[in-house]
Amino acid sequence: MAPRITLLAKPGCHLCDVIERVAADLGVGWEERDITTSPEDTRNYWDKIPVTFVDGVQIDFWRVSEARLRSALRAATSG
Repeated sequence: MAPRITLLAKPGCHLCDVIERVAADLGVGWEERDITTSPEDTRNYWDKIPVTFVDGVQIDFWRVSEARLRSALRAATSG
C-alpha cells in the first residue's frame, strides 16, 4: 500500500499514535520521514515539525490534528 500520509519529524517526536490510528481506521498507508537525514528537509521544516502531508499536500504543522487529517483524507478520496 503506497503511503498517503507523510509525517515529517525528528528523532524523539512521538506523534505517530494519531497517524497510526487514523491510517488504520481508514485503511491508508503512512510513512514517517526523519528531517535530520536531509539537509533540505532540515532547512525547510526544522521550525515547523511535526509536519503532516496527505497525498503530498501539507495539511498541518507544529501539531497533528486528527480531525484535520481525517478531513483531508476524506476530501482527497471524494474529489
